Amino acid sequence: MAVIQEYKCPCCDGAIEFNSELQKMKCPYCDTEFDVETLISYDKELKNEPKEKMEWDSNVGGEWSEGEEDGLRVYVCNSCGGEIVGDETTAATSCPFCGNPVVMMGQLSGSLKPDCVIPFKLDKKAAVEALKKHYKGKWLLPKAFKDENHIDEIKGVYVPFWLFDADADANIRYKATRITMWSDSNYRYTRTSFYSVTRAGEIGFDLIPVDGSSKIDDKLMESIEPFNFNEAVDFQTAYLAGYLADKYDVDAEESVSRANERIKRSTEEAFASTVVGYNSVLPVSTGIELKNGKKKYALYPVWLLNTSWNGQKYMFAMNGQTGKLAGDLPMDKGAFARWFMGIATAVSAAAFGISYLVHIL
Repeated sequence: MAVIQEYKCPCCDGAIEFNSELQKMKCPYCDTEFDVETLISYDKELKNEPKEKMEWDSNVGGEWSEGEEDGLRVYVCNSCGGEIVGDETTAATSCPFCGNPVVMMGQLSGSLKPDCVIPFKLDKKAAVEALKKHYKGKWLLPKAFKDENHIDEIKGVYVPFWLFDADADANIRYKATRITMWSDSNYRYTRTSFYSVTRAGEIGFDLIPVDGSSKIDDKLMESIEPFNFNEAVDFQTAYLAGYLADKYDVDAEESVSRANERIKRSTEEAFASTVVGYNSVLPVSTGIELKNGKKKYALYPVWLLNTSWNGQKYMFAMNGQTGKLAGDLPMDKGAFARWFMGIATAVSAAAFGISYLVHIL
């Protein structure tokens, strides 16, 4: 049985065919024409594009030395299953993730010792002030939330992070467009030209953070980045005094996919910034091979603030090193409706004015 070679249009990915009148390949979807030799050469390039190879060394973290765990205790939340590490002086407490009581289960064991820790620089008072500042200027925030919302609990928690270092060899193909517009006395014309742009090179990544806790929203943790790793120190249990430490439940191997996603996205954006002179640039094919991949296990300082209002709970997180705070806020639906109606009215008035002027002219 003969095998029929099918070519995809570089512009719209539609199947293209040979046009006998033009003696060229022509896409029936976007009407773009190609020389046969050019298309064959392009197809060969696509087949030879490098594939992704994003692998990491499995060694990470360290072992606890004899007696180092003696002063640490594990607290388990019966509601969300969170495991929290504290010292032996920690009183009965509540879960910083869901607010329910936690139960002390015993001495810490069976987990990796962190390689490093960034100590807390900001205290509880700074976290409260950051939350108040976060409310300011949010005119869609219900006034009652500001007046009646109260902080149920504030906890200083060392959140487990896996840190990834790697060098990436990348070969990325982008689909770019260039738009030209002109008009005459009868019509307005728009011509969109499509281009295939390739970028290749090497880019290095240091300390890409991926939190190792499933109980904290990943986007919330990313929102309070960056942390300044220059202030990190070798881990000592003394830094846990007065604070809690979340025990990781997402290990390094499970975190690799998120690290790879961040590397891929950052590489595509960095290389795309070198593609200039186009109206749009979108990645089509990305081939990345990682080299010198390394991982570290670190604890980063985070203040978790649990608040409640109108029967709902709201969690905010503040970077315990820089003071950057993030968290979701409720919206005043009435204020939003008034804002939306105001925008709609303004747009309608502008459209009427333009229509009126055109009619007069």
